[in-house]
Order: sequence, then C-alpha cells, then structure tokens
Amino acid sequence: MPEPTRRTVLQAAPAAGLPRPSPGHRVTTFVFAAGANGVSAAPAELVLRGHRGVGVDLAGHQFRLSYQAPQDLAAFATERSPLAGVTVADQVAATVDVVRRAAAHGPVVLVGASIGGAAITLVADAVPHLIDLLVYDAAFCCVDLPTPDEYLKTPEAAASAIGDLLGFVAADPAVTGAIRCNWRTADRALLAAAKNAFMAEATDAEFFTFLNGMAPDELPAKGSTPARGDRTRWGRVPRVYVRHLRDRVIPLALQNRMIREADAATPGNRFRVFDLDTSHVPDTRKLAELAGIYDELA
Repeated sequence: MPEPTRRTVLQAAPAAGLPRPSPGHRVTTFVFAAGANGVSAAPAELVLRGHRGVGVDLAGHQFRLSYQAPQDLAAFATERSPLAGVTVADQVAATVDVVRRAAAHGPVVLVGASIGGAAITLVADAVPHLIDLLVYDAAFCCVDLPTPDEYLKTPEAAASAIGDLLGFVAADPAVTGAIRCNWRTADRALLAAAKNAFMAEATDAEFFTFLNGMAPDELPAKGSTPARGDRTRWGRVPRVYVRHLRDRVIPLALQNRMIREADAATPGNRFRVFDLDTSHVPDTRKLAELAGIYDELA
C-alpha cells in the first residue's frame, strides 16, 4: 500500500494584512474536542492569526477543595465524582452541539488530540454534513480495532509510556465513579515519568502548567468505548493527521498503523499527513508550529 503524503510545516505565513471580515461574513471555526481529563482549548497563536477557535466544555470535569493545597487525600480518595453516571455518548453529544452552533457561521474544522481522536470520529458519524475537515493531532483513529484500549495492546504500542502514569491514580473507580488522578502530587519520580511521557522537550514550568490544567477525574469507559467510524459517514469527511514524531504515549508506529488502516478503509479519502517534531504534548515553541499547520489548513 502506498505511503501517505507527508509534509513538515516549519512556519506558516503570518495573517497580518488580511482583510477584516465584513458583517455576515462566513468564517472557519476550529472546534477542539476534549482530550483526556477535560483538556480542551484553542491555542492563542491560532486566534492571533485571525481564526475562530473554541474548546468544548464537558459536564463533570470539575476541581474540588480536597485537591487544593494542602491536599486532603483521604477525602480525595472517597468523594463521589460529578462524572459518575456521565457517558461517552453524553460527551459526544456536547461536542455535536458545539459543532452545530459553529456550523451556523461557516465551515468547521474539528480537532481531536490523543483520546479526543476517538471523540471526533463519533461526532463525524453523527453529523458528517456539518464538518468540513477532521484533524487528528497524534490521536486515536479506530478503524480495524474498535477501541483505543485495543490499539494500546498492539505491537505498535509496545513502546508507549502510558503505563508509567498509573502511579497518579489516587482512588478506586468503584468508589468515586471515575478514574481519579492526583496530577498535583509532589512525587518527583512520578513527575519525571509524566514529563518524559507527555512533553519531554518542555521546561519544567511549561510541564507543570500543562499538568495543573488537567482535571483529576476521567470517565472509566473512555478508552474502552467503541469508536470505529462508519465509512459512509465519518469516511466521507476530509481528514488530516498530525504525527508527533517523538510521541511516547501514542508511538509513531501506532500513529502510522492507524493512518494506513484509515486510508485502506476509504481509499478515495486518504489522510493528509503533517509532521511535528515533538512529544505527545507540544511545548510553547512547537505549539506555535502546530498553530501554523492549522493556519495553513484554514
């Protein structure tokens, strides 16, 4: 099977000098689906380049007093989560709602990073006519296998460092109704493992800023929920994959496998592939390069 076309974008042209949109002008909106632990936001650099961007707020991703400093770890381990009873379908529906509202004003580019890739596939199945482009940013794209968890069991995922993050789990999901992690731990070994897994090239300040923005709770079923796209719905939406060449969570071999599978499933609608020389989570400099890729796509 032919390899997908690869492009590496180092710097996109600045948006300075572009005409201001007139009243009623239809503009592209980048909708950022939530990844793990409620993380969802439009990069400031993208907005500064003149684009509309919005994250999806998900119900139940909240912080609590026991998570503050000094932490009450006993309460943190036993308090019931607002996510208890929330389903992946609920979160997909919230994303569909944002896509519907954005589509009323112009084209929609739907972006999913990491586990957010599974979400955007399901959103595309629901409303393919409202999405002009899907962007998988080092993200799960389930095709031959049904779930992200199944892909993490493949040989291509053998180098993943995701298992190094299990030490952050701070409660029994049967008690809390969610997978609860203490991202604000001061355990130096755990923090070093997380930095290596998530963003090895970042400064400590950048890493801690990222880590402290993550909500502690996540849905237990997020990785085990089937997220294959229907070839006649998801499969008809143009799509892009941004490969993270140094990714230690979704290794490059696994990214390549999912790209190959998707291209084989819909040979008339293959991935456009861009490369970013970064870990799973870009640092500030690489995030600017990623915004440059989005800028070009718009």
